[in-house]
Amino acid sequence: MSEKVAILDFGSQYTHLIARRIRELKTRAIIFSPKTPAKDVEGAKGIILSGGPWSVIENNAPIPDKGIFELGVPVLGICYGLQLLGKIFGGDVLSSQKREYGNAEFHPTSDPLFKGVSKKTTVWMSHGDKLTKLPPGFEVIGKTRNSEFASIKKENIYGLQFHPEVTHTPEGKRILENFLYSICNVKGDWTSSSFLDIAQNEITTKYKGKGKVVLAYSGGVDSTVSAVIAKKILKENFIPIFVDTGLMRKEESREIKETSEKLKLGVKIINSQDRFLNALKGITNPEEKRVIIGREFIRVFEKEASEIGAEYLIQGTLYPDRIESASDVGPSHTIKTHHNVGGLPDDLKLKLIEPLKDFFKDEVRKIAKLLNIPERIYQRHPFPGPGLAVRVLGEVTKESIEILKEADYIFINTLKELNLYDSIWQAFAVFIPVKTVGVMGDTRTYSNLIGLRAVISEDGMTADWFPFKKEDLTKIASRILNEVSGVNRVVYDISSKPPATIEWE
Repeated sequence: MSEKVAILDFGSQYTHLIARRIRELKTRAIIFSPKTPAKDVEGAKGIILSGGPWSVIENNAPIPDKGIFELGVPVLGICYGLQLLGKIFGGDVLSSQKREYGNAEFHPTSDPLFKGVSKKTTVWMSHGDKLTKLPPGFEVIGKTRNSEFASIKKENIYGLQFHPEVTHTPEGKRILENFLYSICNVKGDWTSSSFLDIAQNEITTKYKGKGKVVLAYSGGVDSTVSAVIAKKILKENFIPIFVDTGLMRKEESREIKETSEKLKLGVKIINSQDRFLNALKGITNPEEKRVIIGREFIRVFEKEASEIGAEYLIQGTLYPDRIESASDVGPSHTIKTHHNVGGLPDDLKLKLIEPLKDFFKDEVRKIAKLLNIPERIYQRHPFPGPGLAVRVLGEVTKESIEILKEADYIFINTLKELNLYDSIWQAFAVFIPVKTVGVMGDTRTYSNLIGLRAVISEDGMTADWFPFKKEDLTKIASRILNEVSGVNRVVYDISSKPPATIEWE
């Protein structure tokens, strides 16, 4: 059995990112509820207290079992985790008058936690409260301009006010590596093939050996990986189903058929375009759209399931989907409901299996490589479960969907022609429900606005906009304006995540 590090999840949007970083450093990471008894994490080589949306000043703020500090293993508190250490061990934590959010210049000491880290380095802060009095027995091992106690230590108990797990902390991975190898003394026996083992185990432990299993197939890497694994394990009991909602990209159905044949998945295709468009009539709120699509989607599955005797539903849900919809482990806050998560009805008749629920996109791509899935599938950009419905702002109509399909098709294919597609994490067009004045030839136009979004990212948790060359962006916009009827203006989104999300809805 591989060594493990326990992470107590206090609701941070980055908790699984911590786990991911630890896995990258060849160590198994397991996430636990913040109320987990100390005895349940015995055997861990180290314990990490995640960040979270709470204030330790609040009466109902979650706190860990204090027995974890008696296990004798190293503990690392991150952000809220540091403030917990301050409160638990007798320091003072107050609401700061100056909230520290974003990049900060951090000055570490020569502690083993910061071995190889620059004497002046950039870190990512995101906190309102701050430690104002050091707990007895602790020492300061790092400062920023606004945080006198940006990092603290007592024996093998450490606290960081910043987030080492995000890419905005350039030397954060080295700090985590130091915690694992210099302080927890791990050996690093976790390999990439372990991802596949976890995914397979999720299916074999949830499936009780009877009844058919259906999968919501989309043609993307998540559902394809899930389908290939499920087919291998379940064989004829597994039936992947592609529901053509009318909200997919141009040429999607044809590509689904080709993929199914190549991988011998036996995908069943259901045409439900009218059903979804009718259900979305008059709906403008993005959360309502997601819930409606999730409801209609699962009803189609229930109908198919009853006809073939299915008892289980497999979904290719990834961890970023779950944490933005609120963590099922820690007490996090909802950002948005995802089709593969919050859109499912309470009276779901199928038993849910999510073999990829603990993974990030790039980890799923590693599994795809192990399974010999074609590169064109695993390198495909992420696509939202609700499809183009959440890329049409406001009400979804047949006209807006058709315009968006054409614009998006041009955008993506031009990126491929320019050899830019693989350099971008995700790119897509957005239909914006405003009309603008324009002129084409000698004629005044009053037509639709298309937004373009292209981001670079490592894991989808944080992202920056892609810096196009002027001539490349001009070529993309010109093609859309000239080839898509009903569009006379194109804009490019240069927002980063955070504070924006990658998708517009």
